[in-house]
Amino acid sequence: MTMEDMKNEADNSSRVSMALYTVMYPVFNQLEDVDLSAAQTLRAAFIKAEKENPGLTQDIVMKVLEKKNLKINYNESLLRMAADDVEEFMIDRREPEFQELNERARALKHILSTIPDEINDRVGFLQTIKDIASAIKELLDTVNTVFRKYQYQNRRALEQQKKEFVKYSKSFSDTLKTFFKDGKVINVFVSANRLTHQTNMILQAFKTVV
Repeated sequence: MTMEDMKNEADNSSRVSMALYTVMYPVFNQLEDVDLSAAQTLRAAFIKAEKENPGLTQDIVMKVLEKKNLKINYNESLLRMAADDVEEFMIDRREPEFQELNERARALKHILSTIPDEINDRVGFLQTIKDIASAIKELLDTVNTVFRKYQYQNRRALEQQKKEFVKYSKSFSDTLKTFFKDGKVINVFVSANRLTHQTNMILQAFKTVV
């Protein structure tokens, strides 16, 4: 496998895993009101299956849509749903820096989720791009504040996740530049979904080590 293949595989996996927590987690949450045990069993099974076979959840969702003959833009729909909080990623420490990290991540995901509504309005979309850039900077500033104030044994892993976030932020910026030349909306949706996923991974990284 070449480096380019590895990169493409990692990019694809970051997006396909979103189907689990963006599409299926809300289903499990609703099922808990009906049958808690069944919901927990199903959730655990999906998490295990997705870990062993990244993309399985997306395949299942796509097959259901295909069988029901529903014609939707999957990447657009995923992006629209991406603003919802995922409890499994939210940091539950009460210190203000960690709560601010939650809020900054929530703000960025919310703005990203508005892209489908704004992308065909050039003036509105340019403002959205500015808002996204500001939200990215504010999130990174908060991450750096947490780094300065708190000590971690696993700091290297956190730094690596931060680098991943920065990488996908730059990739999103490059995608936007290309979009204004070729007008391919789908590439913007895909790139925004990847950035949304990396935002959640930032939260998960800090949640895991604190």
